[in-house]
Amino acid sequence: MKNLTLFSYSVEVNLEATQNWYTQADAWGCSCGHCRNFLEHAKRNTLPGAVSAALKKLDIPAEKATYVSELYTDEDGVHYQFSYRLAGTILAAPSQEVTALGRCCHEPYPYGAPNFPEPHFDLEFCVTLPWILKEADR
Repeated sequence: MKNLTLFSYSVEVNLEATQNWYTQADAWGCSCGHCRNFLEHAKRNTLPGAVSAALKKLDIPAEKATYVSELYTDEDGVHYQFSYRLAGTILAAPSQEVTALGRCCHEPYPYGAPNFPEPHFDLEFCVTLPWILKEADR
């Protein structure tokens, strides 16, 4: 177990169990246009730097998100919520939200992370990404 700080959350992560699960996991599997756009960003390493840095610290491939959702699209781009499951526990949360980019939370729903080791929590991100696929791929 390793104690880390992720977006002002104090967490304890079982890196070995987390990495073992991701080694056998597939990339996010939805084939809708918004999910393919997210996956293209993950493959091109064009997710925001703070997201990439957190995933690198945890040795999690960006394309293996355990949850991806397009919230809405506007003139700024596509607003996404996506997460990665981690084996471990949240030790302490900040007294107030300190960033809109990332947070740690408990999500018991197993979609995208079947048979994940217990205990676990999710590292969740909310970001806006540009559309990088061909317009016909929407």
